[in-house]
Amino acid sequence: MDLLSNKWIVHLALWLFVAGVSCNSVENKIYVKLNSPVPCVRLLNATHQIGCQSSLSGDVGVLHVLESEENLDFVLRSGHHPPYMVVLESSLFNRSIMMKLKNGKGRVAGVAVVAPTSNPPLGYSPHTRCPNENSGVYSENYGPGLARCNATEWNPLGNGLSYEEFDFPIFSLKDDNDTQLIRQCYMDHNRPVNGSNPQYPLCAMQLFSHMSAVTNTPTCMRRNSISFSMSNDMVCDPLSDHNIWAPNKPLNTTEKGHKENESVVIAAARLDSRSFFSEIAPGAESAASGLVTLLAAAHALRNATQEAQLTRTIFYTFFHGETFDYIGSSRMVYDMEKNQFPIDLDNIHSVLEIGQVGLHSSSNLWLHTDPISRRNRSVEEEVKNLITNLKRAAAELNVSLEEPGVTQALPPSSFQRFLRARPFPGVVIEDHNSSFTNKYYQSMFDNEDNLNILYPPNLTPEEQLNHVTDTAKSLAEVATIVARALFVQAGGEKSQISSIKADDLMVSRMLYSFLISSNNSWLQEIVTAESVSRLSNTTANFYISVEQQISLPTVLVQYMLANLTGSTVNVTQENCKNQREDEDDKESKHLYNYFWVQGAAPANSTERDGFCVRSTVHRSKAMSPAFELKNYTSSDYSTWTESRWKDNIKGRIFLVASHDLEMLTLGVGIGVLLTSLLLTYVMSSKADILFSSGREPTSATY
Repeated sequence: MDLLSNKWIVHLALWLFVAGVSCNSVENKIYVKLNSPVPCVRLLNATHQIGCQSSLSGDVGVLHVLESEENLDFVLRSGHHPPYMVVLESSLFNRSIMMKLKNGKGRVAGVAVVAPTSNPPLGYSPHTRCPNENSGVYSENYGPGLARCNATEWNPLGNGLSYEEFDFPIFSLKDDNDTQLIRQCYMDHNRPVNGSNPQYPLCAMQLFSHMSAVTNTPTCMRRNSISFSMSNDMVCDPLSDHNIWAPNKPLNTTEKGHKENESVVIAAARLDSRSFFSEIAPGAESAASGLVTLLAAAHALRNATQEAQLTRTIFYTFFHGETFDYIGSSRMVYDMEKNQFPIDLDNIHSVLEIGQVGLHSSSNLWLHTDPISRRNRSVEEEVKNLITNLKRAAAELNVSLEEPGVTQALPPSSFQRFLRARPFPGVVIEDHNSSFTNKYYQSMFDNEDNLNILYPPNLTPEEQLNHVTDTAKSLAEVATIVARALFVQAGGEKSQISSIKADDLMVSRMLYSFLISSNNSWLQEIVTAESVSRLSNTTANFYISVEQQISLPTVLVQYMLANLTGSTVNVTQENCKNQREDEDDKESKHLYNYFWVQGAAPANSTERDGFCVRSTVHRSKAMSPAFELKNYTSSDYSTWTESRWKDNIKGRIFLVASHDLEMLTLGVGIGVLLTSLLLTYVMSSKADILFSSGREPTSATY
């Protein structure tokens, strides 16, 4: 009996396996999965939610490729088979069309945007016209005439689409094969001919991007606390990453608060950008141009600052999350005020910030300052000194430095968060006087093409990495100006600045690493073995994301800055990873950070010559103080969170039958089921008759 039971178990297992394989095979025959769809996700703040989502089971609609805005009438009114899944070319992905689709009253199931092959010539920015208008320094109490961009509209092309809420999924399609398949399916089955509606079967699409969080940040954080106590199933996370900072000389990082006799010049750049689709944020002009310039300046100053006796410390700082109400800079200022940082606000002498500098036309750069703080006599004097140092640094170069009108406000910048704490002397370097030169601010078009990064044809990736582009030469000049000005601002001799010069090859390598491919031979040498898996063959994504995920730009800037400002030390791998120079060293870890990097791979060898880099590069948390204070309705700090979602971000296309045919199929199925039940009942009730067999009498003898 046991043997018989085991056989039945084996047979049942085999049958279930075959059934499972058959189901997968049937699914693959019905559906064609999209390879790499990129979703628009939901973000929340203190008051509302923005972004997109699908229903829990995904949204389904008949495919319609929108060929022009005039073609919208078919989707919104005349088409006979709603709801529609609208496929847009990137040139049609604008506010006018999207708002009409948003108000489509149930006739739109979702939108798929075909990834662009070139940038729109007239520009495109889904950001607002006044970035961070509620979180900067200008308010009813500080320069009310300058608040909310009353005097200067910084981003006139901004259409605000990134800050709208859509109740249907919106995806970007990057894979060419997917888009070709969608177009072919549409042409074969769905395209209206001579004004007539297409007939079944029709090509349909299903998009899955259900978001867990709703309403606003206070609601989702309250649900987080309930979920954590019951099931640990969170619904949203604060936008968070890390700031990267490095003083040009070692400071004890374990001693927090004020440093006696320490005067610091903050040299800052932002580390993030965004676009409508969170996974496609190239940030070439809005982020990369400034941070690459500051990295190149730090590299140019490495030897000069070690040899000179500077009276002030240069504090290279890269702020993350600035796009979302200055997350990184507000957190650093907060930590300084609370004595939770190695220096405090009293240690700061002045601030020099590098903004968008990749598009300076006619070799002009603009030195922006705050007209309100300059009413203070001591601030005004230091601002003038800093401007003089910058202009002196540019004297021998092909760059002209100009000043906007004395009453013009600061552009959106991290410096504004320092000014909210107290008046500081400071300058923000930009490539625009008033409105942004960047026509693609915070969009997926802010890429290498926007910076006009061009390579000769037929170059290998390695040759592209080491090719010095015109853009790199231009940014190297800006980096040279920044480096020389910082040197004098920190107390260096003016006579020595001519020897300080940024390396245009290094600038070119950094631009290539951020905007083309980080998986290159140079970066492979200067990162740790644990971090090499993060390198990618695509453009880096500058979106900040959430605490659990350190963004690739953060990783790259950390290792680049360590390599460009640090030094190689002769210590063992074990001691290096233990943050010491020998077994008895207890102090170095408070002053330096040590990285055991991969090094170069010798010819004909797979083993790399690793070495230890000692630097003053550190990371600190870039999470809004609102989440430390648990004040989720704060008007002083960023409250942005990102909704969580299940691992079901996907899309697929398939053919759908008419509703009548579906009902007929359902009716036939129900009829077959009822007939089967009836037959089963009859056979069961007549089993004794139907399945009886002649038996011999029990008294039979032989």
